[in-house]
Amino acid sequence: MTDALLVTMRWIHIASMATLIGGILYGRLVMAPAIATLAPDARESLGDTVAALFRPLVYIAITGLVVSGTFNLLTTTGHRPIYHMLFGVKMLLALHVFAVSILIVQPKNPRRVRMMTGTMISGLIILAIAAWLRLVF
Repeated sequence: MTDALLVTMRWIHIASMATLIGGILYGRLVMAPAIATLAPDARESLGDTVAALFRPLVYIAITGLVVSGTFNLLTTTGHRPIYHMLFGVKMLLALHVFAVSILIVQPKNPRRVRMMTGTMISGLIILAIAAWLRLVF
């Protein structure tokens, strides 16, 4: 395995994670409060426009995470059972983030802000688990 391929896959994984979780954080902590100050009809219109613009990035980021994550999993071996347990928790949370991110960018979603809150929390927990796994195991 070449170092260039390993670095590229790691870069894809980090860039995809930053795009997905960063976009959710920005949407929840910056865009949602700003949109809430608008009139109801303008609020829905702007929310749907922002979601439509973010939708392709969500799909690209999820694809990048699945491909690079699978590659990274298959190229690193010899972990202890606790690593696999935490990795399993991380994967369940990642599935939550993927599914809800797809729902967040759908038009006419009245629960978008609430969904972003849960996704943001799950995403930050995933990052904490990943940091722990990288450091300890």
